[in-house]
Amino acid sequence: MSDRIHSLGGYIHEYQKSVQDPETFWASIADSFHWQKKWDKLVEWNFDEPKVEWFKNAKLNITENVLDRHLYTRGDQAAIIWEPNDPNEEHITLTYKELHAKVCQFANAMKAKGIKKGDRVIIYIPMVPEAAIAMLACARIGAVHSVVFAGFSASALADRINDCEAKMVLTSDGNFRGAKQIPVKAVVDEAVENTPSIETVITLKRTGQEVTMKEGRDIWWHDAIDGVSTENKAEAMDAEDMLFILYTSGSTGKPKGVVHTCGGYMVYTYYSFKNVFQYNQGDVYWCTADVGWITGHSYIVYGPLLAGATSIMFEGVPTFPDAGRFWQVCDKHQVNQFYTAPTAIRALQAFGTEPIEPYKLDSLKVLGSVGEPINEEAWHWYHDHVGKGRCPIVDTWWQTETGGILISPLAGVTPTKPAYATLPLPGIQPVILDNEGNELKGNSVEGNLCIKFPWPSMLRTTYGDHERCRQTYFSSFAGHYFTGDGVKRDEDGYYRILGRVDDVINVSGHRMGTAEVENAINEHPMVVESAVVGYPHDIKGQGIYAYVICDMEGRSEESLQNEIKQTVTKIIGPIAKPDKLQIVPGLPKTRSGKIMRRILRKIASGDASNLGDISTLLNPEVVEAIKEGAQ
Repeated sequence: MSDRIHSLGGYIHEYQKSVQDPETFWASIADSFHWQKKWDKLVEWNFDEPKVEWFKNAKLNITENVLDRHLYTRGDQAAIIWEPNDPNEEHITLTYKELHAKVCQFANAMKAKGIKKGDRVIIYIPMVPEAAIAMLACARIGAVHSVVFAGFSASALADRINDCEAKMVLTSDGNFRGAKQIPVKAVVDEAVENTPSIETVITLKRTGQEVTMKEGRDIWWHDAIDGVSTENKAEAMDAEDMLFILYTSGSTGKPKGVVHTCGGYMVYTYYSFKNVFQYNQGDVYWCTADVGWITGHSYIVYGPLLAGATSIMFEGVPTFPDAGRFWQVCDKHQVNQFYTAPTAIRALQAFGTEPIEPYKLDSLKVLGSVGEPINEEAWHWYHDHVGKGRCPIVDTWWQTETGGILISPLAGVTPTKPAYATLPLPGIQPVILDNEGNELKGNSVEGNLCIKFPWPSMLRTTYGDHERCRQTYFSSFAGHYFTGDGVKRDEDGYYRILGRVDDVINVSGHRMGTAEVENAINEHPMVVESAVVGYPHDIKGQGIYAYVICDMEGRSEESLQNEIKQTVTKIIGPIAKPDKLQIVPGLPKTRSGKIMRRILRKIASGDASNLGDISTLLNPEVVEAIKEGAQ
């Protein structure tokens, strides 16, 4: 059987089959993998506890499917092509054979340092091949990896290490990013001062900058693998054993560790990758994401390599050394499928078409977008200028928690529509509910996006706090997974994602909990209280707007604003720094003390004309003062 759908009729047939008989549908896809032992039962679930188990009692190791099974058929084919930050530096190609040897060797090196099945390992490494090697080496020995984006601050890193009680951190001396050289090991050193569980730090030499090495704890990557065997027998894992934890912003300040497991995640990332991107053997596929986010896990490492694809990893940024860098890489490596974020597209759109003109881009077949809904203007620019009008755009909707793409066109197979994620993938059963939990059937409806049946790659829990998982995703609407997004289903039955309905802001495709940013702002000694909302931002999609009550004490507003922004950068990282910070005399509150964010959102977006009835507020007069200050 081919796992790839080739026509609209094929999609309709597969979709109906997947809804009518999910067990037969998923079993037929899972059959193409190497299992050390087959499952006793395909799926058992309830959304009340919640408890979801796929491929019950099956035994496997995901890396045997990512690497070993390809060795005889495509051992000499490129698995990963690494393109460095500096276009003048040599790129690196790792074949499936070479990647397999490096993964086995590093797995052995970690075992020699005492890492065993079930231990948690933090990966704080920029976009170099070793980031993927580290992930797969953990999976090989049954250690649980947790990749932390190498732009997060020391305190954000320490929070994540402590939450999962990791034993080891894998990192690099530094990082090249555009024209900058960024210290990475120094951040780890600061973080591990407050993390009693860490026993070993392994550091990769990338930039050659000076670093501090602590005896007994720190070891260089090249020393750790020196003379170590490249043969390693993969650990047998249960399908429901943890594969990785990935931390995501919550609506409370504490980051939550989303847990994904071995069997279901493997089956779904493979299936969604092949179908959404319509990958053919021999194609070169490039996702520009960072492995610190779920997109990098599912669609740089696991999905593509499970499918035997050639996957590009890129260290740099879209605008260095100039705004043509993406297109230069596409031509250089003859990229066929290109997957990036609307933020990047809008940033490049601002440079006009001149940076594109020197490049042919004739190898491109599919364009993709991820992280947030792509606005219509950016969609057309991407379609017309990058895709030259001939490449379908897959506008993919999914989340860290879903593990893989749930709603998206299948490239060239199902219809596209600007700003619409269009149709669910086979196996995915979305429903639209009103605020009371009633299902809105038929077309031309709008409400809360929920899913009524489990899919293999969905989250199983939040690490160490199952109740938080239940509360966040399964308590709002009984018997449903609630995505936190609003959605519209149009007259054609296509889905358009309308953005978050909870207190989460989507900045450049990365979700930031407003509470997490507020907690960081409130750390500044002069801050009395703060409220953070999202507002429309031309490049990032949403920007962060902070309203802050301060004890001024003869300080200038400007210096305080800068200090507060620096505090946020230090605690979370530059990604969470407010774009606008307004010092206000008070915040609009209900009589029960709840901040009226709806009012703050409207003022932040420049629409202060229609704020509704504010007479019931505890302090209606403060709204006028905020409006004046905002102008």
